[in-house]
This record gives sequence, structure tokens and C-alpha cells, in this order.
Amino acid sequence: MDKRGDRRRRAAGTTRPRAAASDPSAGHGRLRIWIRRLFLWGVALALLAALFLGIAVAFAARSLPSFYQLQATQNAQTIVVRARDGTVIVELGPSYGEWLSSGEIPDVMKDAMIAVEDRRFYSHPGVDPYGLARALYTSITDDRRVSATSTITQQLARNVFLNSNRTLDRKLREAILALALEWKFSKQQILELYLNKVYFGGGAYGIDSASRKFFSHPGTELSVAEAAIIAGLVKAPSRYSPTADVDAAVARAEVVLRLMQEQGFISPAQASVDVSAVRLKEDPSQNSVRYFTDWALPQLDLLLPETFEPIEVWTTIDVGMQAAASAAIKSHAPGGAQGALVSLDRDGAILALVGGTDYVQTNYNRATNAMRQPGSSWKLFVYLAALEAGYKPEDRVVDTPVTIGGWSPRNSSGRNSGETNLRTAFAYSINTVAAQLGNEVGFGTVASMARRFGITSPITTNPSMVLGTNEVRLIDMTRAFAALSAGGASVEPYGIVKVTSSGGEVLYRHEQQRSTQLIPDYVTAGILDLLQAAVQTGTGRAAQIGRPVAGKTGTTSSNKDGYFVGFSSGITTGVWMGRDDNRAVGGLQGGRAPAQAFAAYMRYAVKDRPIEEFQTELKLPEWQTEPDDEYLYGDPDDYYYVDEQGNLIEPGRGVGPLEDGIVLPGSGRPAPDDDGGRSPIPPPARRAVPAPPAPPVGRGEDGEPQAVDDNFLDRALGRQREPAPPPPDGLPRR
Repeated sequence: MDKRGDRRRRAAGTTRPRAAASDPSAGHGRLRIWIRRLFLWGVALALLAALFLGIAVAFAARSLPSFYQLQATQNAQTIVVRARDGTVIVELGPSYGEWLSSGEIPDVMKDAMIAVEDRRFYSHPGVDPYGLARALYTSITDDRRVSATSTITQQLARNVFLNSNRTLDRKLREAILALALEWKFSKQQILELYLNKVYFGGGAYGIDSASRKFFSHPGTELSVAEAAIIAGLVKAPSRYSPTADVDAAVARAEVVLRLMQEQGFISPAQASVDVSAVRLKEDPSQNSVRYFTDWALPQLDLLLPETFEPIEVWTTIDVGMQAAASAAIKSHAPGGAQGALVSLDRDGAILALVGGTDYVQTNYNRATNAMRQPGSSWKLFVYLAALEAGYKPEDRVVDTPVTIGGWSPRNSSGRNSGETNLRTAFAYSINTVAAQLGNEVGFGTVASMARRFGITSPITTNPSMVLGTNEVRLIDMTRAFAALSAGGASVEPYGIVKVTSSGGEVLYRHEQQRSTQLIPDYVTAGILDLLQAAVQTGTGRAAQIGRPVAGKTGTTSSNKDGYFVGFSSGITTGVWMGRDDNRAVGGLQGGRAPAQAFAAYMRYAVKDRPIEEFQTELKLPEWQTEPDDEYLYGDPDDYYYVDEQGNLIEPGRGVGPLEDGIVLPGSGRPAPDDDGGRSPIPPPARRAVPAPPAPPVGRGEDGEPQAVDDNFLDRALGRQREPAPPPPDGLPRR
């Protein structure tokens, strides 16, 4: 078509739509335009961000101290920990050793640190873009949190200028400071600062201090294996400390050696060095009180604002009790087994805490961290639920084989004793009775009772849970028993009384939390009766100390765990024994070694306290002392009743139960909800109504007819009358 033809068609109004309007290439063109615009905007924003970043880094670099100022500045905090009497029990603080210049630091130490912490240290500008991108990709593809991507320079910036809070703001400042450090200092200076300032655990800052602490020689003499051990500590100083867990330290060092070989720092022969043969320095200053400080001091991060000034921490620990607790665990734990002990005052103050037989050998805290089965000591919650549901210590129960949901518990004695009472069943820890009680009150009710008393670990509600198959922490079980020592009121364990500055200013002071009554008084009295019987005549006889003691033993299947938790004179103590690998321990039972260790410790712990008797007298609530309504309404024979059909029934002529299930006089049948007085729901009141005027059945002294006979009036008014003369003829005797 020529242009003239197009003009003619337009003039005639018959112009066809342009082919371009339906051409897909037009849409592609618009897309290219938008992509070009977005690209240009992205470049502009990136340039703007780079400009701002450059300005921020430049300002940060100008404000940084000089290399020599950083070399002379040490900002670690010193902490003095005191017992309740003011005695210093441990001093925690920095130990720096000698400053080693870059030339004095062994190359193997530099290589080990770079291999495990920052393999691209010499190529990145302070922040590793490749490492960050890989961490983000791993997080997205594996649905995990972003893993640590801090370079050595970022770690130095954090250790010197910032804190360890995991916030976006802190990470951004860390990145800017790392770029500023790289701008201002050389790689060798940064590595020298890092290796002299990084924390290696146990109060040791810098490789010279760590070398002297762990290997008894200066940092200039580090071997390949020793350098690998030290480099492995940076990730988790407490977990991989060779004085705390040799196996963990060796395993971590072997990882460092493998990375060093892969990156070409050492030969295969050097990488195969026997790390376990490295001789470690013994640390006689470590003792069992460190289990307590390891548990208590991390709480300072929550109790105090961020500060680097020296502080003094005043704790609840009793020095004498701590020593007695440590000795009791060491002397009674079976060979190859570990032991733990927690002792609480009635307000929750921790008087002694032992997490193992030897802190130097292993600092794993079995008192606060280990999850183990409590065995029959868990029956505390079963019997609490039963007592709250209406059982009493004298109530009769039957020790007989039972099967609940396909589960058939057996007694440790292998036999059944038949009919007994609740007190004896608890004292001798009869499993079949506990199973029946748990089934009756409900396994969920037992779990709720445990939660009420402070058990925080997961609880399953299968039938076997009544025998203590749920794993718990010793400190939680001790807390539960302490609540009973406190009269059924909640107890919150605490270890720090106050924190002061070096100048004496109080930075924190413990405030006693408001206590909550967990169970009624009659339940407390009932469980104290049972717990005392368990020590006096039952499985806990080895825990006797010459004064009233209440407690409960616990032994798990195959003798893997032994438990005893009890209290006397306001002090509650829990003891656990077993192996870390959960293997059986021959002869281990809660009533033997754990109860004996309890007694050995408690004889010392209560020696200066007055003897206290337990209040076991039951003051039952009305619904238990009044099983029916005769107390309120008198003799049912003295009332008229309305039967199911609405008929008025004369006194003494009841014909059957009312529709609410209550037996009327003369029915001769028990109420369908009668459970022997153990139901937690009080029996419903009878629908008794005062008797309306009845036909004359006699005459009073005035000769007028009376509505009720004299016998009823005498009983109602408490009068004594002479025997009545024979009634007139024609009148029946009532």
C-alpha cells in the first residue's frame, strides 16, 4: 500500500488498525523500558547507598583510636562473687598475659585462626560478601536461621567496641566499624589486635594468657596441636574448654587441623597429630562452687544494664553447706556414676548446688541442665492429685495386678500385698496403687499438678507417667518439694541477693516474689503425712537424721537413675545419681546412695536450726466432713418429701429416690453417685421442705389438735419427757 492510499482510507473513515497495535514486539518494548528504568534506579540507589556507606566508614575511621591506644586498652570486666556471709568464693576477670607482636606470634597460630574463623581474611575488605551470600542462600534453601558470618575484623570490632546482642542495628554498626578498621589498619595489625584480645574462656584474653592457662608455657611456644586447641575455643569458650571437657576440645581441634590441611597451611602429617596427647595444666582453683556460678552469673545479663565496670555479686550460697554437699556427693556416688545436689531454703534461696563429682573433670551441670527420669519421686504429683480429689491417708486401697490401656505395672518387690491404706502404699512406693490413682483422677490432672508445682519440661500423659517416666531437671523437682516445706506455697529458686559496684553502689537487689498458694491446707497436711511415713517406715529410711524428715525416693528401670528429694527444718534438698551415658548402675536405688548422701548433707545443713514438727492434722473442707445433708437439715424422717410424681410423702414413709439421685428414707437403695466419700464434688442437697400442717394426730395440753407429735417436738427442742400414757382409744401410737 502506498501512502496516498492510506490517506484516502483515513479520509473515508475506513482506516484499518495498525498492525503494530497487535504486534507482541510492542509489549516487549515497554518491558525493556521498565527494566532499563529499574536498572537505572537500582544503580542510582546503590551509588547513593555506597556514598552514605563511604561517608559513615570515613567518619568511623577518623574516630577510631590509634593502634597503640587499642593495644593499651583492655575493656573486660572483673567480677568478685561472694557467699551469703561475704566470703569471696571466686574471682572472675580478665587475664591478659604478655602482648605478643605480630612477629612473635607463631605462624601456626595465625594460620589456625584464619582457617577456622575467616578463610578469606586476606582478600575481603572487612566484610565477606561471598560468605554472607552463602549464609543467606543456606538459610533460604535449608529453612534455617542465618548462620554466623562475622569475619575476624568484625569479631575484633564487636569485642572492642560493641556488645554481643543479636540485633540488626548492632550488626550494621559492626560492619561499618570492620570496614573502618580495614581502612585504617593493615591486615597484620588487625590480626595482631585480634589474637591479643579475643576471649578464650576461663578469664583468658589473648593467646599468651590462654597458652599459660591451658599449657603452662608462653604463647610464643605453641605447637600445631596446641594452636588448634586454642583456635577451636573461639566459637564456644565454655563448651570447648580443655579444662571442662577434654573430649569436646580434642574433637574441635581435629576440625581445625582438617581445615588447616584443606587450605594448605599444614601437611597431612601435621594434621594427623595426636591432639589427645597434649598435656594440660591442672587448675586447682576450680571447685564445686563453680557449678553454682556457671548457673547464676549468666543471669546478670538480664538483671543489669550493660556495663564493663568491676562488680561484686552477693549470692545465697552457704560456704559450709556447699562443702558438705560436695563431700556428700563425692563419697556416696557409686563408682563410674555422677551425682548432683540442690538445696533450697524455704524462700527459694539456693544454699548449695553441686552439678557433678568433679568440676575440673567436667563442668556439665547435672543439677540445672540434665534431663533425667525421677522415678517414683514423681508419685508426689499423683498423690497430691488424689488428696485434692478427696482421698485421705487412711483410705483403703488395694495392691492388685492392673492393666490400663494395655500397660501392666509391676511392683519392685514382684508381689502384691492386697488391701492396704494410702499411707502405706506411698511409703512403700507401690506401683499398682499409683497407677490406679492416676487412672482414677486422670493422667492429665497429674500433669497439671506437676505444672502447678513448677515442672517446666515436657510431660506426656500416657499411663506409665505415674511412675516417673517423664524427664525432669533436679532443680525443678527440688523446687516442687520446697513448696510443700513452705506450706503449699509456690517457691522460686534464686541465687543472687544483690550486685554492687566497686564503689559500693547497689546495682541490683533481689525482691521476694509474691507467693501463690498451690494447694489447700488439708492437701498439704495429707501429703506431709505421706512424705513423713516414707522416711519413717518406707523406702526412705536411710534419709533419717534424728529429726522429722519428709521425702520420697525414686529409682528408674534397670537402676539407671536414683533420686531422693526431701526436707527438714525448712531446708529442701534433692539428690540425683546416675551415669551420663544413661547406662545402668549396679545396686543404685533412690533409698540407698541418694538417700544416704541426703542424710550426710542434711545433718550438717540443719544443725543450727530448730527442730520443726510437720503439721499433719487434717482439717477437711465441709464437703468432706459432711457427706450428706443431715448436718444441715436434721433427721430425714422428720420431714415431708415430694416424690417424682409430686405426691406429698409423710415423714418415715419414703417410697424411693428423688430424680436428682438422692435416696429418700425407706427406699433401701444407695444413691447412684455414692463413691465412698471420695468424690471431689459434694453430694447434692436433698430437696427437703418443712412439713406442712398435717391431720390431727394428738392433742396438746390445751386439748386442741396439734400438727406434729410430741416426740418430734422433744427431739427438735432437746426436751426430756416422761413416758407418755397410753393413747386414747381409737388413736394410733406414732
